[in-house]
Amino acid sequence: MSAPDTPMNALTIRLQDELFAVEAGKVREILDLVPITEVPNAPPYVGGLINVRGRVVPLADLRVMFGMERPEPDEDTRIVVMEVDIDGEPTIAGILADKVHDVTDIETASIEEAPKVGMRWRPEFVKGIGKRNGGFIIIPNMERIFETQGGRTPPLAASEERPAS
Repeated sequence: MSAPDTPMNALTIRLQDELFAVEAGKVREILDLVPITEVPNAPPYVGGLINVRGRVVPLADLRVMFGMERPEPDEDTRIVVMEVDIDGEPTIAGILADKVHDVTDIETASIEEAPKVGMRWRPEFVKGIGKRNGGFIIIPNMERIFETQGGRTPPLAASEERPAS
């Protein structure tokens, strides 16, 4: 997250009916849906690879991590390619979004810690909850999500950042 008084510049995305925000500075590009190569025995939330400008990039579905339903992709479905620190190492990964909204500032004062109870999402995967226009925006902890659940499994780690053939 940003310095204490600096607003978080965020890209807002929708997963089902919930609004999420990822740090805009870490987003490399937003893609239309591309062919996804399934990886046998990979964790369900990161079970595919995509080709991004000749690079093999793991694709994560945050809906799996947050226990959401996974409707079929439609014309609004996008892939957000972003940089994520995994074990202190910057890694390029894609996440599926049901819809990409906009880039906005979220005031630091409006971001609170995720409550430990009463949430449908696992609190360890939520960095904070921001408020905007009377609604809530979930700020996922991308590093924790990718570090947990074996996001950097040996076969996946070996295939990252390798030019696609």
